Amino acid sequence: MKRRGWALLPFIVFIVLFAGVGIISGDFYGMPALVAFVAALFVGMLQNRKLTFDEKLSIIAKGAGDVNIITMILIFIVAGAFSGVVTAAGGVDSTVNFGLSVMPPQFMVPGLFVIGCFISLSMGTSMGTITALAPIALGVSQQTGFPLAICIGAVVCGAMFGDNLSMISDTTIAAVRTQGCEMKDKFKQNFFIVLPAAVVTVILFFIQTLGMSYNSQASYDYNFVQVIPYLVVLIGALIGFNVFLVLISGIILSMIVGVAYGEFTLLESFTAIGDGMTGLFEISIISLIVACIVSLIKENGGINLIIDTIKKRTKGKRGAEFGIALLVLLVDLCTANNTVAIVMAGPIAKEIGDEFGVEPKRVASLLDIFASVGQGLIPYGAQLLTAAALVGLTPLNIIPNLYYPALMAVCAILFIIFRPQNFTPKGKKEEEKEIQEELAERIKL
Repeated sequence: MKRRGWALLPFIVFIVLFAGVGIISGDFYGMPALVAFVAALFVGMLQNRKLTFDEKLSIIAKGAGDVNIITMILIFIVAGAFSGVVTAAGGVDSTVNFGLSVMPPQFMVPGLFVIGCFISLSMGTSMGTITALAPIALGVSQQTGFPLAICIGAVVCGAMFGDNLSMISDTTIAAVRTQGCEMKDKFKQNFFIVLPAAVVTVILFFIQTLGMSYNSQASYDYNFVQVIPYLVVLIGALIGFNVFLVLISGIILSMIVGVAYGEFTLLESFTAIGDGMTGLFEISIISLIVACIVSLIKENGGINLIIDTIKKRTKGKRGAEFGIALLVLLVDLCTANNTVAIVMAGPIAKEIGDEFGVEPKRVASLLDIFASVGQGLIPYGAQLLTAAALVGLTPLNIIPNLYYPALMAVCAILFIIFRPQNFTPKGKKEEEKEIQEELAERIKL
């Protein structure tokens, strides 16, 4: 297979279209990602005249029909259904108010971060968490006198915690399915990397607000029963139950709770489920299109070109891990979407991981972490733009208070540098070297 740089043209077309329109217009969401990806796919279909159009269709069909891609899309849809119905059942409001009701006023800002962590961990979406908590952060700022930029910064930090870690987050699903590892294994790997960052973030927010005046007389109403579906899904996923069964159980439980407390009728619950599914349709279609593009790029030698380039500049597993981290971070900076970045970089990262013997759960963690690092800090990302718009600030007002994404990057880098590598499987490069050495020994004999 010829390894030519032009095989990467579809990726280049996407980045030029998406990032170029964003830079020119000042709106990085002016060009829908799906439109840019479809254009990139058609460019890929025009390449390689040695293959007929039907042969190219066969190649992209195999890519889109990969078991990991199909599984990922099904999980997206079911996770969206759960998110839609549990929100309609009052789960978000009760969870937020429960956390705020038990939080002393002087710990309110660190509390917003902790509550954001739990909400995002339960919901699996940073955008949903920010939408739910941003108005609360505004109210906390007004009632206590804490600076609004600090309060909303704590919310964004908490939102990125679960976006990176949640079992039902689209980023986690994409990272796990592209690497072929178990969610619970990736969670454990990820959790111990980001836990120090979360702890230090709590301490920094506490120190930052220490001595500030506060005055809170607000009361928060909640129903703990409405929180139970979140707990069931979270605990079930951590134990290691099948993700489909866990999510379906959460959906059924949310329907029962919502109907029992009059939040909706049985018929209306199906509407909420449908609305939740619709929210993840775009990323599902994007995942299919990206799988098609990657299959064409791989056929034309582009994936091997990337791997060979990294191999020339990489020494051992640590170098490979830094290469994976940099790859997904750069893609996220270009796409301003961490899920899309993981879907795009995932297959390449898989090849690199296999080549250098990096464990799949380790690759999945690095993909998710560094995509979230980029997404949590870029001022043109949906998270910061939404948070700023909801409270009347600018992204630049919030960025100085985004401790968690920056600390997450520090912890992940230290993890790569200092974590023992002796127990990871051997990569292709090492296996080939051992085979060559063994053959040389036999020849001598």
